[in-house]
Amino acid sequence: MDPSDNRRLFFGSRHQGLWTSEDAGVNWRKVESFPLGGLGLPTARRQTHGGLSFVVFDPRVKGRVFVGNADSGAHHLYRSDDGGRTWSAVAGGPPADLLAAKAALGRDGMLTVTLNDGIGPNGIRRGAVWQLDTARGTWRDVTPLQGANPPPGGYMGVSVSASDPKMIAVSTVDRSRPVDTVWLSRDGGESWDELWRRSSRDVSQTPFLDFDGKANFGHWIAGLAIDPFDPGHAAYVTGATVYGTNAFDRSGGMLWKPWTSGIEQTAVITFISPTGGAHLVSGFGDIGGFRHDDFAGSPSRIHLQPFLTNTNTLDYAGKSPLIMVRSGNTHARTVPDTSLAWSKDGGGSWTGLHVPACAPRVDGSPCPEASGDAAITVSADGSTFLVETDVPRLSRDRGVHWQVVEGLRSRVRVTADKVDARRFYAVDFDQGRVVRSDNGGASFHVAAGRGLPADLTSLRSANREHPAPITAEPTRAGALWLNIEGRLWHSTDFGESWRASSDAIAVERFGLGKGAAGQAEPALYALGSVAGLRAIWRSLDGGARWKRINDDQHQWGLRIRMVSGDPRLFGRVYVATDGRGLLAGDPAKGEL
Repeated sequence: MDPSDNRRLFFGSRHQGLWTSEDAGVNWRKVESFPLGGLGLPTARRQTHGGLSFVVFDPRVKGRVFVGNADSGAHHLYRSDDGGRTWSAVAGGPPADLLAAKAALGRDGMLTVTLNDGIGPNGIRRGAVWQLDTARGTWRDVTPLQGANPPPGGYMGVSVSASDPKMIAVSTVDRSRPVDTVWLSRDGGESWDELWRRSSRDVSQTPFLDFDGKANFGHWIAGLAIDPFDPGHAAYVTGATVYGTNAFDRSGGMLWKPWTSGIEQTAVITFISPTGGAHLVSGFGDIGGFRHDDFAGSPSRIHLQPFLTNTNTLDYAGKSPLIMVRSGNTHARTVPDTSLAWSKDGGGSWTGLHVPACAPRVDGSPCPEASGDAAITVSADGSTFLVETDVPRLSRDRGVHWQVVEGLRSRVRVTADKVDARRFYAVDFDQGRVVRSDNGGASFHVAAGRGLPADLTSLRSANREHPAPITAEPTRAGALWLNIEGRLWHSTDFGESWRASSDAIAVERFGLGKGAAGQAEPALYALGSVAGLRAIWRSLDGGARWKRINDDQHQWGLRIRMVSGDPRLFGRVYVATDGRGLLAGDPAKGEL
């Protein structure tokens, strides 16, 4: 934002160059005079560009603007002195192979820039901190750790005190040896103090941050800020939370505490709302997941024994809901112990499960139970655990003994009936048919599937994070739901016959909740599109009619992993976002 005109904005995009607005963001146009037009939108999956990494106005000189470039090229800092009409590359300075990450301008005219050999958040091996005297146009290297063999990693966060321009802080990124840190200088970058060495953390309000040990200073410290009104107050972000301190301008020990209030910017992979115990148990990426006993307070711990950074599947026994199972993976190619666990107390504590060693694969790839790809399901009475290994197996004695499941192909994603412990269901992706077990998982056979499309192979998914195709109602035996290419199908006779619900909605994700009073059907919750409007919807009549339950102010980017209701609370909906945490919603007062 232009400090001389708050209606005037610049936006440095990742793919399409520099943009500007003259009316506080209502309308935008591309700045055609800027030398870099952007590399264009990615054409391959999971591809991205660094793009323009920052825009910094100089409040002392009207019209002076700096823009950083994080794409490969000869220049990584550009300057305009006429409000963006003309631009020039800033000469000299850092090596051309280092990409500009962030910048902060002090009131003395010194621009401090962090740079790296990649855009992160992983894979950065080398970085630097340089400072530009914007009046003279001269550069100097103020990197905290210099020399022939600095530890691998780079620098990203940067902040300058508003009251003292000599007080500068930068953060590291991808420095695992020994740990990411914040560096503080009180003399404009001449010397630096490494803060993690004299810092401690109090995570008592969010104790799960201790993970399976004690909370360290942090990782992926991409953001850092000194309070412009109080130089003693500062904060930095990590891959798990935001830490703040009120002793930033003091010598001696420095105490940091999580600076959050129920907001965790994390990706949620899965969750369950069981028929008893805690209303919500979650599976997160990177931080495992939690049993949520109190939505107003932080969970006390993540899922442990084993600690799996990602929880990919969760299931509970419908008639014995304190019995749960989970599967997950770590950031390594294979887990150090096991990827499977069960709980007898509703997710409060866990015990690892070990299946028999698998036969080596021809291509040398790890078996699914070693990589975290093997899903696990529990019967309605909690007595049977079924694991989707290369050869599916089940155990009826908590993993002491295992038997091969007959008639079930590998990796098909099994669903247990929530009422009848004899019944399990799956979609056989190779046959394109619904299969069922009537003997507690010992064997599977093809269900009649009357009314369904003849070929269900389109439901195949190799993604370990995708939910099972079939969803079982929590209170009615044999009642199943299935999403086929955006349309919901319903069976009430154990998969023998099916009927399609209304085609008024194109469903992407869906789940079930307690039905309205007097209704036989559960409440349906879905992420989908009705008449071209993509939103979160609810149906109380088996999918015939749908009502939008979010609004334009509550969309969370519509990056939604899961949406489902609560089997005990009518109207309660849970939404698992892909980066904005886990949300719970209830009907507004006076609404159904």
